[in-house]
Amino acid sequence: MFAAERQAMIVEMLQRNGSVQVDALARELGVSAMTIRRDLVKLKEDNKIERCHGGAVAKHEEIYADKQISHQGAKQKLARVCALLVSEGDTVFLDAGTTTYEVAKLIKDVKGILVVTNDLEIAQLLKNSEAELFICGGSIQKSTGSMFGRYATQMLADFKFDIGFFGAASVNEEFEVTTPTSEKMWLKRSTPKQCEKAYLVVDKSKFGRQAMTKINHLWDYTGVVTDKEFDDKERERLKERNTVIIGVE
Repeated sequence: MFAAERQAMIVEMLQRNGSVQVDALARELGVSAMTIRRDLVKLKEDNKIERCHGGAVAKHEEIYADKQISHQGAKQKLARVCALLVSEGDTVFLDAGTTTYEVAKLIKDVKGILVVTNDLEIAQLLKNSEAELFICGGSIQKSTGSMFGRYATQMLADFKFDIGFFGAASVNEEFEVTTPTSEKMWLKRSTPKQCEKAYLVVDKSKFGRQAMTKINHLWDYTGVVTDKEFDDKERERLKERNTVIIGVE
């Protein structure tokens, strides 16, 4: 078994069980405890797990309240740019997240819009607004208030959106958009394809980080709304892929 395959199995076990022990992993995978420790070191370096005494625990997303206050000023600036992209009568998809929550605040009184979301907090915000509201079902991640999984993804499969705004936990050095929760990947990967215009909205703190599961790339969106300043080499790479970057002041 290759190291990459073994490490993927370790992450899968963590997602299923929450924690693992070195000795148990060694027996399960038929390798030495030293090999497992090297695997855990690599997974920790890749930000895919958290180490604990004698083993590892699953890497979890920040809870909603912590996310709301993290880089709040930057998120509000990004939201103001996004709000300008919404027109009267649009059908809008808002991905779960605190940045898209800021977008919801600014567009809730735009005339004639229909907002579809998989975020309980966004739905709560919009329930007494002028916007029509549709919320998709599915499993609920209580720490973030988001809905995900097969049922949520299937429910959205037949929708077509004028515009969609998407968040991300991280964007790695290869400009891959990633998420720590594998069950969220399918919804986040498929829904942008159902939007006439799809925008990834991420502040600069999300770049240079790696989560467990790849969603897509920056160039898979109509544009990327961000406050990150790219260096010359990065700009050249993005230009080669025709990536549209929408900056903020």
